[in-house]
Amino acid sequence: MPSPPTCPGATLQIDKNPFYGEKLTGKTCTSLHSRASLRSMAMTFDPEAVRTFEHAGWQRAARHYLATFAEATRGFAGDLLDAARVEAGMRVLDLACGPGFVSAAIAERGAQSVGLDFSQAMVALARAENPRVQFKEGDAERLPFDDGSFDVVVANFGIHHVPCPIRALREAYRVLPPDGRVAFTAWAAPAENIAWRLLYDAISAHGDLAAAETPPPGGSLHLPDDLLHLLDGVGFVENEAKRVYREWRVTAARDLLEGFRRGTVRTAALIDAQPAAALPQIEAAIACDVSAYRRSDGFAVPIVAILGSGVRS
Repeated sequence: MPSPPTCPGATLQIDKNPFYGEKLTGKTCTSLHSRASLRSMAMTFDPEAVRTFEHAGWQRAARHYLATFAEATRGFAGDLLDAARVEAGMRVLDLACGPGFVSAAIAERGAQSVGLDFSQAMVALARAENPRVQFKEGDAERLPFDDGSFDVVVANFGIHHVPCPIRALREAYRVLPPDGRVAFTAWAAPAENIAWRLLYDAISAHGDLAAAETPPPGGSLHLPDDLLHLLDGVGFVENEAKRVYREWRVTAARDLLEGFRRGTVRTAALIDAQPAAALPQIEAAIACDVSAYRRSDGFAVPIVAILGSGVRS
């Protein structure tokens, strides 16, 4: 197995506007900054700051997640499990399981499911929603399981939230046996993800894209090549990555803004950092632009995920 880089800290150089998917390069983990960090051409990446920020955010978002952003993420669960070839009798770990709907889908296939999340609030929610499925609180970068414990490891929009995605995948590699499979999803860049583009365009026109002073995330995973590079670096083989297209269904235009505001962390911080006077204008701009996606029962906003998978060598 190759020895990929670790992530104790890094000096990151800014290439282009990260809101549209361009990457930053560093000595260890490739990372993505908020627009605010464009004010400086380099900064030190602090994994603990990222972990603290993400943990506090998901503790807060758990209360509203199922009613808001889960409508965007839930639709990719079947593709994720298909890519991992989840079947009855398998032992499957659901990393960054959130409220547990992927873990429940695993169990519905007759597999033995274990969901893990670092947010106590999310684990409590998952247990309440899925009492027959096992859930544990834990860190994706330090899995509390023995080597070879699972046949499959999956993560639905979780890997890009950890401070060092390559470290999380190294842990996934460790808990798999030879020929065990991994699969995970990440969001495509806003340039091709209309829900995000609607929000960022509205903020760009009426607010401040640099308003949120947040730590840079640990991973820029917006293209198939980004996921393939990560899988290759850990030592997985037969690696594949592709775009998957779905729709985020919302009843009212305001639900899109509230989905981001109440069901996410980093994007929520950007919205909450906007001047109070700008928020009605941002909401009105989204309502105007989202009208192109109106359906008889609300709106169907196109969203795009990148789905990566591989096999432990």
